[in-house]
Amino acid sequence: MGKPVLYDFFAEWCGPCRRQGPILEDLKKKMGDSIEIRKVDVDQHMDQAQKYGIQVVPTLIIEKDGKVVRMLEGVTGTETLEAILQPLVE
Repeated sequence: MGKPVLYDFFAEWCGPCRRQGPILEDLKKKMGDSIEIRKVDVDQHMDQAQKYGIQVVPTLIIEKDGKVVRMLEGVTGTETLEAILQPLVE
């Protein structure tokens, strides 16, 4: 069983995406190496955005063992993310 992976689908031109960045940095400080965060620029990686059906940025996708556990559209706070991820950490 692997650690949960949080994909941050964002765009450079997206204002809310810029607000999500510091939230994810805070989350990483709190949860450390128990989670992995991968940033995906939708303009550079349209194939991945299409694979996950991304319609809105920012969109966060949380996977565990290769399966999508949760998809969150819009800016999501640290506490909410921590509450979702904590039970997935072994």
